[in-house]
Amino acid sequence: MKADIIAHALRLGAGSVRVVPAGADAETAERLRAAFARGDFETWPYDEAYAARAADPSALLLDARSVICVAIPYGAPRPRWAPSRGMVSNYAWFGDYHTKVRRLLRELAAFIDERAGGPATAVICDTAALAERAFAARSGLGWVGKHTNLIAPQLGSYVFLGEIVTTLDLSADAPLRKTCGACRRCVDVCPTQALRGDYTIDATRCISDLTQRVDGIPRELRALVGLWVWGCALCQEICPPTRRAGIATAESPAPENAAPSLFAMLSMRSGAYKRVFRPTAMGWRGAAVLRRNAAVALGNTLDRAAVPALERALTEDPHPMVREHVAWALGRIRSPRCLQALAARLDAEPDHSVRREIAHCLEPLDPNGALEQVS
Repeated sequence: MKADIIAHALRLGAGSVRVVPAGADAETAERLRAAFARGDFETWPYDEAYAARAADPSALLLDARSVICVAIPYGAPRPRWAPSRGMVSNYAWFGDYHTKVRRLLRELAAFIDERAGGPATAVICDTAALAERAFAARSGLGWVGKHTNLIAPQLGSYVFLGEIVTTLDLSADAPLRKTCGACRRCVDVCPTQALRGDYTIDATRCISDLTQRVDGIPRELRALVGLWVWGCALCQEICPPTRRAGIATAESPAPENAAPSLFAMLSMRSGAYKRVFRPTAMGWRGAAVLRRNAAVALGNTLDRAAVPALERALTEDPHPMVREHVAWALGRIRSPRCLQALAARLDAEPDHSVRREIAHCLEPLDPNGALEQVS
């Protein structure tokens, strides 16, 4: 049965398949609780109850006996970057990976159910409470690197993970005896120092997390985000096993997905958002989040050619969060025209948080004036 399942998974497009017992993992539950206590994931709705559920597959399927862990490779050659274009993590260049992974898992689950003579599976794809990297590592699918992504032999870390929890008692695979050793390239390349080097991450500082949060990006981290408008791949791009693995596909991504125009993204409204980004993994947080990210990236270009577009957004964008980050971008570029636009908007701006951001940008010019007006 196990051999047939693995062979069918590989036919469906999986890159690697392993099996781990479905028993509760106390070590993983404790590791998650410690991460939550440190505040590593405070921008996400996780708690101790989540930690217990994520470490116990039986919470997803009664009488669970095995977890089938699947790695699906992805990746494509990065397009040449051009001025005024943003950067996107390569998992989001094409159609939403959840659709692809779920389709494969559901076809594999149907195959298993048929062979088992009845329902015997539950499909897990990213959104359910399961510590998928921990179970994948226990199964020997790979090891968790210092960048906290799973690194699969011959595939690297550019893999989507999916799981099928089953009541079948399948023979388990052994975990790998591998670590990253002394290598810390991913730790050193991270602009925000989100990676600690001990296989843990402060996700509140991770650029990938910052570009997906629905509230404002902390002011002290905006300059460190660079040109990333969705996700970040720096820690994976520099990872030696991932570099050796190469790319999984030669398919060329659409430029608007892999390197979107920052000007087009900044002015984007719901129609363009639904047409261009909703079908991708960038499509679940809304247009305002992407406009906010475009504003930060334009500020980080330090290019005065961006000023007219930022001026329009400061007065015309309907979302206060976006206008706040537009004000920051103008303050970062800091040309005379930028400062003039900010000063002109200060009294007319209806939102307190935006006025306060404008005041911060103007404060060096008037240390006792602008900020006091909005305190």
